Amino acid sequence: MSETTTPTLVLLGVNHNTAPIEIRERLAIPPARLADATRSLAQAPGIREGLILSTCNRVELLTLQDAAQEDSPDLLRFLNEYFSVPAATIRPHLYEFREREAVRHLFRVASSLDSMVVGEPQILGQVKQSYTVARQVGAVANTLDPLFQRAFSVAKRVRTETQIGSSSVSIASVAVDLALKIFGSLEGKTVLLVGAGKMSELAARHLIQHGATSILVSNRTEARAEKVAASIAEQVASDAAPSIPCTTEVIPFESLYAEAARADIVITSTGSPKQLFDRAHARQFLDRRRNRPMFFIDIAVPRDVDPRMNEVEGCFVYDIDDLSQVAAANQADRHREAAAAETIVTSEVDKYQARLQSLDAVPAILALQQNAEALRQAELARTTAKLAATAAPLTPAQQAAVEALTRSLTAKLLHPQLTALRKMPED
Repeated sequence: MSETTTPTLVLLGVNHNTAPIEIRERLAIPPARLADATRSLAQAPGIREGLILSTCNRVELLTLQDAAQEDSPDLLRFLNEYFSVPAATIRPHLYEFREREAVRHLFRVASSLDSMVVGEPQILGQVKQSYTVARQVGAVANTLDPLFQRAFSVAKRVRTETQIGSSSVSIASVAVDLALKIFGSLEGKTVLLVGAGKMSELAARHLIQHGATSILVSNRTEARAEKVAASIAEQVASDAAPSIPCTTEVIPFESLYAEAARADIVITSTGSPKQLFDRAHARQFLDRRRNRPMFFIDIAVPRDVDPRMNEVEGCFVYDIDDLSQVAAANQADRHREAAAAETIVTSEVDKYQARLQSLDAVPAILALQQNAEALRQAELARTTAKLAATAAPLTPAQQAAVEALTRSLTAKLLHPQLTALRKMPED
């Protein structure tokens, strides 16, 4: 392909909407291999620049290609060869965007409008990481570099001008929000996990991130409780700030009722056929706590906590349906905000395309100005030579006046053409 061929921006990928997890996991690239994969993509035939975004929900290749074909056999071949996955297996799940639509898709992804959970903040960090890796291996240059800088600005504008990420839409995050409303601050609070469900463990980690400093774990199988406590302790060691230490402790299940009053927040997920806590327990716990409030997050089915405990002053109970309803309401709020975010993205795509088109007009404007200046200089030299041969040479003041006159005439003659060239991108 000739070097003078206009390159084409092409995005090829699969995501949670087009491909099942069985396909996505075969194409997923772990962080340790991302640099090698990006380098391989950039070295593929016909690729001038390239970047790979790989998350649990998507794998996308964004490239600047030499060939503007109807499809992208080189990218499909890359997926086939790099991942050893047959092209026929990948092809039904692929989507492809070019030029303006590729730009729009990138802006939507960075702004979390194409995420499984609209408004989630993690995707922007993942896009930035992919961009950083691509820069490090020299895979992005004059086209993709400014494009991604613009994508980051668009994502920031969406976050600033809309409330798309302001409300929690996961059960764990909603539980934290409710706890903050009850206690004001979670700093120094104690959390008791009853049962060893994944969701309760996730909620506990969210609470730690917001200031909880003690995690108690109780389970009928003590070995399972010890495993959960160790897992949380390991996570704390890697994530928590040293100035905010968090301890974990296993409570034998037979000591559950004696120890429960130590907890400000109780998260239950046992799946027991019988309820563990009732109003009598609530009164006992609050007496021991000298009426300091206690928050029960019941994510077990069947429920572990009697909902009538809410009738005891100072006791707050939310079950899985309560949390889900709050999350669903918040999700609806996010979708309403997404409409405003889509308007911002469309506007930014228009601006970006207009900028590209005005850049295309720059060489023509410069060429026109240079040609006009060359003609002016030539005519001025010819006229000056004739005057010198037939009369006295021009004085410096006369030369300056003629120079100013010719520049003024040239500028006025060029003005309609230059205005038309600059206006072409808008039209």
